[in-house]
Amino acid sequence: MTSATQAGKPGGASGETGELKQGMSLTGMLILGIGGTIGTGALFSGVGMAAVAGPAMIVAWIVGAIIYAFIGITYIDLSVRFPEAGGPSRYALYTHGHVANLVNSVGSLIWYLFVPPIEALATVEGLAHFDAGLLKANGDPTTAGALVAVGLTLVFVPFNYYGIQAFTRFTNVLGGAKILLYVLLAAGVAIALTHGGNFSHFGGFAPFGFGGVLAAVPLAMFAFGGIRVLPDFAEEVRDSRHLKISIIVSIVGQSLIYVLFGVAFIGAIDWKKLSVATGSWASLSKVAGNPFILLTNHNDVAWLLALAIVVGILGPFVDGYVYQGAGSRVLLAMGRSGYVSRRMKEVSATRGIPVGALLAITAVGAVISFLAAPVPSIYSLINDSVVAGYIAFAAVPVAMLALRRQKGERLSVPTAVVGALAFGGASLIVYWSGWPSVPYAVILSAVGVIGFGLFSRATGFTHAIWYVVWVLFLTAMTYIGSVGKGTEISFDFGTAIVAVVSIVVFLPWGLASRLPALGAIDATDPKGVPVVRAGAGR
Repeated sequence: MTSATQAGKPGGASGETGELKQGMSLTGMLILGIGGTIGTGALFSGVGMAAVAGPAMIVAWIVGAIIYAFIGITYIDLSVRFPEAGGPSRYALYTHGHVANLVNSVGSLIWYLFVPPIEALATVEGLAHFDAGLLKANGDPTTAGALVAVGLTLVFVPFNYYGIQAFTRFTNVLGGAKILLYVLLAAGVAIALTHGGNFSHFGGFAPFGFGGVLAAVPLAMFAFGGIRVLPDFAEEVRDSRHLKISIIVSIVGQSLIYVLFGVAFIGAIDWKKLSVATGSWASLSKVAGNPFILLTNHNDVAWLLALAIVVGILGPFVDGYVYQGAGSRVLLAMGRSGYVSRRMKEVSATRGIPVGALLAITAVGAVISFLAAPVPSIYSLINDSVVAGYIAFAAVPVAMLALRRQKGERLSVPTAVVGALAFGGASLIVYWSGWPSVPYAVILSAVGVIGFGLFSRATGFTHAIWYVVWVLFLTAMTYIGSVGKGTEISFDFGTAIVAVVSIVVFLPWGLASRLPALGAIDATDPKGVPVVRAGAGR
């Protein structure tokens, strides 16, 4: 794959001092996609999922995998065509212009600003086994815990600073170890600690019905969302054609690990030792701390406890520096689009990384981590606000279909079905996230869009109206539906409304709002050359 060197193209000389280097092999991509992104989802999501779905949370993992598989296909299609840094925060630029892409970019940025602190704080929960003073009784970080989290966000930096080859070497070792240790932990817990009655007693396998399964899916999707780091690093892979296999294998590999953790968690629940009333699934949401450390700590299996502690520290730590690096690529992409300071798109000539973007992501993450102690509501807000990332996901399938229409192609039935299911799935993920997660994310996104929009003087609002109204529609639905403040609409009916309206109304509207041809111009390119990387789509 040939690097682009023309002005305005990724890696070019339009205000940049160097180029991103293509140093990631297929092996590195596979380990990054699986070992670099599984973490807090596998360890922590199970408690919340079981609280709303019971043992059927295992089915929720499978449903989440199916939904994300369709979204993953759209990532494959576009990342191979446009293998550039922060690609998912750029695709809408080519099909719907700057304002629509700005909404998408800000959602992606919020995701990457908030996830590294989450991972740092999750690492603190693992470290709390050695120092209980890092956490409060309810699981929130103390001031000491928050300071450790700040330190961890700074420790993440060297893993990204020394270039993509060093990043890949770190991730191959640590990510490979993570995969092995995760599988050993889940298998060990499933074999040594299983209480078979948990799967059939206490209301049966699905005590809350299929509605409970759907309610658990957003928690699963928080874990699956990590697969997008592969397209974000696409400009640094040696062969963009490897993106396809790496995304597919990563989705399958993650799915198998998550299902295994779901089975292990349900089987290992010891109600008395977790201080939860026997059979009270909903009470599991009150369990504080890493559930796998708690479960193994309450049993006479020392090797499992040691393994759970190592996994509880190593897992989110690796996620933290991977998300920090991917977030710097999104900020780089926003610099190339003209939404932020041009310094964010500058690439170090010696390191081959966007140093300014990396330091900016780190600084914000450190502040967020520190505020988690003196302002406890921040600890909840950072989890709620990642819904902005799901809002950003929805632009990808629309962009995939719109790109074909721009080229004058007729949409094949398989392509149309994939795009519709991916967009419908993304819409449901946002809706199921509920109130107040959705309005928190929308408010943060709106502030960012307005601020960056004024800075960049973004144009093309008419091409983004469908996207803005879609966001408002989902916000209203979470308010009146049973997933939020209201009871006017049942969970099942609300789910059906969101799915149908999104696919039947907003998807065609989004396609009709596309630019007439591929030609969304990079604001930094004075010649008006579309930002299409050389070798894309080979």
